[in-house]
Amino acid sequence: MTKVTQMSTADFSTFNHVPVLTRELISGLNICPGGHYLDATVGAGGHTRKLLESYANVRVTAIDRDSTAIAAAAANLAEYNIDRLTFWQGNFANYEAKEETFDGIIADLGVSSPQLDHPERGFSFRLEAPLDMRMDCGQSLTAATVINTWDETELTKIFYNYGEERLSRQIAKQIVKQRPFYSTTELANVIARSVPPKYRYGRIHPATRVFQALRIAVNQELESLLSFLIKSPYWLKRDGIIGVISFHSLEDRIVKHQFRSSPLLKVLTKKPIIPQSDEQAKNPRSRSAKLRLAQRQEA
Repeated sequence: MTKVTQMSTADFSTFNHVPVLTRELISGLNICPGGHYLDATVGAGGHTRKLLESYANVRVTAIDRDSTAIAAAAANLAEYNIDRLTFWQGNFANYEAKEETFDGIIADLGVSSPQLDHPERGFSFRLEAPLDMRMDCGQSLTAATVINTWDETELTKIFYNYGEERLSRQIAKQIVKQRPFYSTTELANVIARSVPPKYRYGRIHPATRVFQALRIAVNQELESLLSFLIKSPYWLKRDGIIGVISFHSLEDRIVKHQFRSSPLLKVLTKKPIIPQSDEQAKNPRSRSAKLRLAQRQEA
């Protein structure tokens, strides 16, 4: 975990990510002149740019686990000096605001388009790649470690709990029987052969939920999200707003519950905000996105 205040402006054009629900998020934050905002998942910097463009004296502290994302955001936002934009690399669950408070906090959860589209990261089974899936390439746990060393019961549990995969037991059994695995495509093919033909040729590839579960397990995404949601309301100034964009039901459920149960927050969205039809048409990956907003109240 490294605080970064200055980075090279080398070409990171291959790390391009289209932020979702930007209009709704920026509008919902009620951005104020001179405000200080926390972007807990900066990615390529799309949402942070909108924050900085709101007023000339708005400041942003930007966080990401992925060092490539931090470098890309720094390059993309190079026109903003360190008085307005500060980077911090690490898991947002481990961030400590100390005595600092924010006028607003945003978090765009899940894997970014560049992580999916670069096969060497191992997040997707569309192209052959090592079984990696780490958002922070400095950590030791990889998808290969999980698949090749965790026992059948553990694999069944994560496939069911994190992927909501109803055939988790038989998939885990075949994986244990046929391992070791070294590539994404090798694993995906075995998963496909582990399920009935009707399931194999359904609407989505039978490996989709398993790969989601592996990614969540490798990066401890749900545990990190819960920790972040417990701590982050204390980082807000009174009347400050937190906005969280989730992409699957497991994340959305945690956000919904924590917003409702926090003694510091007033829920502003009874139902999640979803992308408008024009955004869904331009960016199909936005279709599953859901935004929830809450506001800091007196303790």
